[in-house]
Amino acid sequence: MEFNESDIILKRSYKTVYHVGDEIIKVFEPNHPKVGIFNEALITSYVESYGVSAPPVRYVRCFDGKWAIAIEYVEGITMEEKLKSEPDKLEENLERFVDIQIEVNSFRAPGLRNTVDKRLEEIRNLEGLDASTRYELEQRLHGMQRHTKLCHGDFDPSNVILIPDGGYKVIDWSHATQGNAGADAAMTYLRFMLQDKKVADLYLRIYCKKSDTAIQYVQRWMPIVAAGQLTKKRPEEKAMLESWVSVAEYQ
Repeated sequence: MEFNESDIILKRSYKTVYHVGDEIIKVFEPNHPKVGIFNEALITSYVESYGVSAPPVRYVRCFDGKWAIAIEYVEGITMEEKLKSEPDKLEENLERFVDIQIEVNSFRAPGLRNTVDKRLEEIRNLEGLDASTRYELEQRLHGMQRHTKLCHGDFDPSNVILIPDGGYKVIDWSHATQGNAGADAAMTYLRFMLQDKKVADLYLRIYCKKSDTAIQYVQRWMPIVAAGQLTKKRPEEKAMLESWVSVAEYQ
């Protein structure tokens, strides 16, 4: 298959994403770990098997020495686009976003890795984190209950597609785990915080009210998910993430 520059919808250092016909095809660079590519396809297939509203995997194959994952294309607009185009309906649209997140978290996720185990590995492998901070984060993680809820791992408005019939599809499941919904909410709050604190705080209030969750419960996950994000090594996020991680008790 030949890919055209005009079909590119996203380009990162390790992958290029194309929209070709009724498929979205992620083409990874040759140095990207093959096991990670197949693992992403496996996780997405697990999610599909639970009955979650997500586009199915079509295939995994190699194109000219580069491995690729193809998923079904979804017609619609992202929640990110809707939030930007309707600033006067911010609270209403965030409520819809939270409703979708709570629905996703209502599924059980047998077969997926537990959130606690994934976060422990991230903390232990994070360069530049001093022993005292690692100890504090690990102790906090060991105190978290091992739930079995489906956690997206990057529940961002750009990963929620609103479809014409009024429904939705959730995409990009490569970081999904089974675990504690509070961790998922903390990651979403972090993603909002990196862009707009006002929107982030409003999201958190809405989420905690709708899910009947104490804000402090979500806050206990924030240094943990911030540590995980530091492994992405994005310079523009480093200062804020490090300030979160260094807080022994998030206020």
